[in-house]
Amino acid sequence: MTHNIDLILTLIGGLSIALVFGLLSKYLKLSPIVGYIFAGILVNFIPNLHIDFNTASQFAEIGVILLMFSVGLNSHIKDLIAVKNVAIPGAISQIVITTIASMLLAHVIGWDFKAGLIFGISISVASTVVLMRVLSDNRVLHTKIGHTAVGWLVVEDLFTILVLVLLPAVFSPNISNTNLLPIFGLTILKLIFLTVFTLLVGGKLIPYFLTFISKTGSRDLFTLSVLTLAIGIAFGSAHFFDASMALGAFLAGIVVGQSDFSARAASEALPIKDIFAVLFFVSVGMLLDVNELKNSWQLMFLTLFIILIIKPLIAFLVVILLKKPLKQAISIGVALAQTGEFSFILASLGTSLNILPKEAYCAIIASSIISITLNPILFKAINPFVKFLNKKGIDINQVKKENENSIDFINNETEQDNIIVVGYGPVGQAVTKILNDKGISVNIIELNIDTVKKINSNNSNCLKALYGDAMQHEVLINAGINNALAFIISSTLASSKEITEIVKSLNPNIQILVNTSYINDIEILKEKGADIVFSGELAVSQILSNYIFNEFGLLCNELECNCNNKNNKDNL
Repeated sequence: MTHNIDLILTLIGGLSIALVFGLLSKYLKLSPIVGYIFAGILVNFIPNLHIDFNTASQFAEIGVILLMFSVGLNSHIKDLIAVKNVAIPGAISQIVITTIASMLLAHVIGWDFKAGLIFGISISVASTVVLMRVLSDNRVLHTKIGHTAVGWLVVEDLFTILVLVLLPAVFSPNISNTNLLPIFGLTILKLIFLTVFTLLVGGKLIPYFLTFISKTGSRDLFTLSVLTLAIGIAFGSAHFFDASMALGAFLAGIVVGQSDFSARAASEALPIKDIFAVLFFVSVGMLLDVNELKNSWQLMFLTLFIILIIKPLIAFLVVILLKKPLKQAISIGVALAQTGEFSFILASLGTSLNILPKEAYCAIIASSIISITLNPILFKAINPFVKFLNKKGIDINQVKKENENSIDFINNETEQDNIIVVGYGPVGQAVTKILNDKGISVNIIELNIDTVKKINSNNSNCLKALYGDAMQHEVLINAGINNALAFIISSTLASSKEITEIVKSLNPNIQILVNTSYINDIEILKEKGADIVFSGELAVSQILSNYIFNEFGLLCNELECNCNNKNNKDNL
């Protein structure tokens, strides 16, 4: 029997080399992204390692889809709308000025107008994968900085989609200028219809579908359903609406994120995205043609200058001009100082249409790899730079006329202090009621979707419920474990020991209270990190003992005396 092992070689070869270089990067205190990219470069020089680039690229595409789905999952429409005043003018300004600077460079080199235009647009957009990974690694994804950067990126992606649709039409010899306006209008209508259809129709159907799946009680089916929704909607957006799959996945994520399934979807269905994201970075490294780079290294450095200096400077100035804090301006500028997947797609399309010369494509790929490699390092340098400015007496948090409600966050959690209760059975309900009566906010983690919906339908500020398993890190983080005052396991769960360990690892200072059925579990749970353990068996034994004491009017010392007398008689 013959075996087609191209897929296996691509997976095991790519992931193995990525593992080695990822570990090396961590050892050198660099971002693993750096290791993954250099692993891809090395693949080209290993003679007998047959990694199929097309297969790796398809895996990388799945990674981008799942990543954008997770972004949408953790992005709320109100958060994106809240940053529109910065994201929209910022993204447009950055694209326009970067493109103009690139066109001037192209003119000096001797390229025509069309080549300069495509070249400029290609390097003006940032990488979704890199941005999300950097923001997540530095714990600023769910802050104002993160929301602004993501909103900025969404605007860039929408613009890029329009360019990808219009580019073949504009430069195709079969298309006249009179047809451009209808094509442009149709593209806009398709994007609007896709957005409205996904948010409105999908907003009704998707939660209903996931409710049906969740009631089966099967974790496998739930995971499959979320993955099917993410990839299926992404494919549908590209096939039927000529949009990017990333945009479709992002919209699907927003719909699921607005439902009661967001926490469970993030914890159970999306960890697989990290594997595909690794293959994306490996495939980026594989794109580099070292031989061609020898002829275009000067162009590469000029391109890199625009990406690392011009682009972040534009973003910085826009944020400052909009009267936002200096820290926010620095962070957003650095986060967007890179290029990625859309740059490759635009450059490849421009080359296939004979608009871009080959050396331009090589320069874009090489500069993208360098900018992606440097971006995590530069972002980690923000905090030391901020401390340096503070020592010099520069207050980077305050800007004149800054809105009091406009708060900047960096490396700070925003969740309000609360108490987390696992399970909403009789004990959980009683505890929650007592806490709420005292004005204490409670977040419930519950696996019954009907219970979650009922709790959240009350619109209480002091009581919220999350649908998910308390053993999952993402669920605990969404519940606010980092800032929680206490963690209560109200139900007698078989997984209490594992949950206690996980909670203690996420927040070593938190108070953990556990309800267990068995006396023998008390010491085990305390060894795992529980502070107080309540046992049903112990409680029953104490109640029975107290009843006997009260019923027979006996004191503990009398019982002890009688017991000793009996033992003495037995010994005689």
